[in-house]
Amino acid sequence: MGTAEQASNEIIHYLPQQISALGMTVHMQTLYMMWLSCIVTIILVWIATSGSKMIPGRLQAFMEMLVEWLGGLMEDNLGKEGRRKMEPFLLTLFLYIFVANEIGVLIPSVFGLHFTSPTNDINVVFALSILVLVVTYLVGIGRNGLGHFGHFFKPFAVFLPLNIIEEVAKPVTMALRLFGNILAGEILLIILYKLAPFVLPDVWILFSLCVGILQAFVFTMLSIISLAPVFKHH
Repeated sequence: MGTAEQASNEIIHYLPQQISALGMTVHMQTLYMMWLSCIVTIILVWIATSGSKMIPGRLQAFMEMLVEWLGGLMEDNLGKEGRRKMEPFLLTLFLYIFVANEIGVLIPSVFGLHFTSPTNDINVVFALSILVLVVTYLVGIGRNGLGHFGHFFKPFAVFLPLNIIEEVAKPVTMALRLFGNILAGEILLIILYKLAPFVLPDVWILFSLCVGILQAFVFTMLSIISLAPVFKHH
């Protein structure tokens, strides 16, 4: 992380970089990009849905295809009830991660302002994975009561420590997979711009766009898989 932080300090040069309070340090660059990702996500959804037409435009058609595609995956894994209840959350999660992944690639620098993907910050991706874990617990308790935690004692109570380790490992691996791919992509893009500013960075940007989409899908799919036992519990 030392190399990444050093590179970031060289290119982040607008607005406060850090705010320290109560013994904690808030990295404002990450917050700026998180807010921007939220705004872009809201704008895209508003544009796609505010003027819905029988013959959809490109953005509306993309959104409809996305909803149907992810909705189908949800229905296959969560059932119809699970899709109905969790579709808003999972679609929002996918769109936000997709936008957050692409911001640092599509608009790396405009008018002297440097943009980075908020998902290249370990704190953001861990917050997202913990959010999925908390939502899973809340939905599970709401549907099945404390019996939701019965899987910790299966197939036998002696497996409790192993099941706890597995439960902790899920959000950790989800976070590290997303973090590693996005951070590595942005660092390599910076290096390519310095070593070969023509052609190669453009090729890498196209590849990074595909990686961003893929990582948003992987994170969302893992979230669906985490929620699946909640709706299959009897």
